[in-house]
Amino acid sequence: MTLAARLKTRAVRLTHTALGVVLGVILAGAVAFQPVEALAQAVEAPPAPAPPATRAVLQAEGTGPALWVIRDADSTLYLFGTVHVLRPTTAWGSARVDAAFDSADQIWFEISNPDDQAALVPLIQQHGISPDRPLSSLLTAEEMTALNALAASAGMPAGQIDVFRPWFAALVLSVAPSVRAGYDPQSGVELILKARAEAAGKSIQGLETIDKQISILAGMSEADQLSFLRSMLEAWEDATVELDRMVGAWATGDVALLEEIAVDEMKSESPVLYEALLVGRNTDWANQIQTMLEGSGTVFIAVGAAHLAGDDSVQEILEDRGLRVTRE
Repeated sequence: MTLAARLKTRAVRLTHTALGVVLGVILAGAVAFQPVEALAQAVEAPPAPAPPATRAVLQAEGTGPALWVIRDADSTLYLFGTVHVLRPTTAWGSARVDAAFDSADQIWFEISNPDDQAALVPLIQQHGISPDRPLSSLLTAEEMTALNALAASAGMPAGQIDVFRPWFAALVLSVAPSVRAGYDPQSGVELILKARAEAAGKSIQGLETIDKQISILAGMSEADQLSFLRSMLEAWEDATVELDRMVGAWATGDVALLEEIAVDEMKSESPVLYEALLVGRNTDWANQIQTMLEGSGTVFIAVGAAHLAGDDSVQEILEDRGLRVTRE
């Protein structure tokens, strides 16, 4: 089976779990719907960053989202799974998670700057925009009509999406239905935790960079990108239903259901993507966590919830190396 065929899995689930990384949040909340001309201006004169503002989170029923811990003689490392776009009314607050976060000297995210538009805009200009090869030259007239209709319903200026590369168009549209249904990128877990960390003066670090996250999709062949975009067009109407199920599993700490929703389908239907988006990155992060354990102090690590579910999760990789990972 080719990678193009494997990409026929649910693209919305892909974006919000494995690649649902903070990149999806940034695209929805900061850059995706700007006119292309505004992107160049943003590079030259990026807006001044807003001061950090902590946001109250409704307390979850029961124990809330899952939390794991790794300890040695002089280190305590917490692992917390996140969702990158949430409704403001989602109840995920937890005294247990708050205590772990407050005790940490360092806070680690997938990327350290999920709200940095200035860092993202030149990457989008370089890898996401292709005026010389518009989508209208790659898609059928019927597909282009459907694409323009979805773009219009997401509030994009007429014709703007035509100059997007296929991966970027798919990523933007994967986030759009959830935003339309009340999901707010600014309510994503990372942005809330980052504001808290800044207010508390904590050190903020990233396990990888925005460049690396973009390269996962931008580096695909054009044919594979078009398959990703077409799968998005097919799955668009079901996007919110899929995301609601995933968020419900995450917020209640049901890791088994989260694994079924976010991990198992990708593993069975898209093994190449599963390796690139989950296994490869989980292995890299496990390496970094082992290095952290060589130091001392308390660290709170927050990454997409799909990375902490399944047989190839960060925890499983660490346990296979002889470390003890305990669910709090």
